[in-house]
Amino acid sequence: MIERHLLKLRARDTVSAEEEQAIRDALGEVRNYAADQTVIRQGEQLEACTLLLDGMMCRYKDLSDGQRQITELHVAGDFVDLHSFTLKHLDHNVLTLTPCRVVMMPHERLERITEQHPHLTRLYWFSTTLDAAIHREWELSLGRRSAIAKLASLFCEMRVRLEVVGLSDEDGYALPLTQADLAECLGLTPIHVNRTLKELRDQGIVQFKSGRVTIQDQARMEQIGEFDPDYLYLEHRRH
Repeated sequence: MIERHLLKLRARDTVSAEEEQAIRDALGEVRNYAADQTVIRQGEQLEACTLLLDGMMCRYKDLSDGQRQITELHVAGDFVDLHSFTLKHLDHNVLTLTPCRVVMMPHERLERITEQHPHLTRLYWFSTTLDAAIHREWELSLGRRSAIAKLASLFCEMRVRLEVVGLSDEDGYALPLTQADLAECLGLTPIHVNRTLKELRDQGIVQFKSGRVTIQDQARMEQIGEFDPDYLYLEHRRH
């Protein structure tokens, strides 16, 4: 059930059999959600963290006029709100972009992990700091990158993150988002996203069709997006 989560952890450090069992013992209720459902609302008191098993979710914030900014995408294997363990409520919302299956980890069980498994605790601490690194890269895109660079950078990031959990192949990966979803990730209009996708397609770099990213020129896409995977901290080392 948590194989993709373990792949994400083990891509960066060793997880012992004892630690894996501690994770499994801490898991609680499995829940299923339909697409386009807000599962965590800003300010809601939380008593458990949500681990995404299947599907894609996002964090977002809204303006009073209805405009939405997606601040991070989450894939299978991610905790979508591990930071709720210390914060107890979020300053943003969490939405399903596709049908999703999640498993809950009650805070009291996570607290037991912090008391009994210091190395695993550091790994989960690392996960929250990795989220922060991704946020900083997205902030750079929103504030400074051109439209085509924003899109290329996002496509590069998602390729790496999905590869870590076994959800990409040599040609590309499934990205079941609409152009409106991409617009809310990138701070663009859907029309601008459409034009930018056409530009990437016409240059023979990447195609986005029917919820799939097909990469034709990876090196060129990384060049356009100025993509440096260092912020994803993929080196395997002891934490």
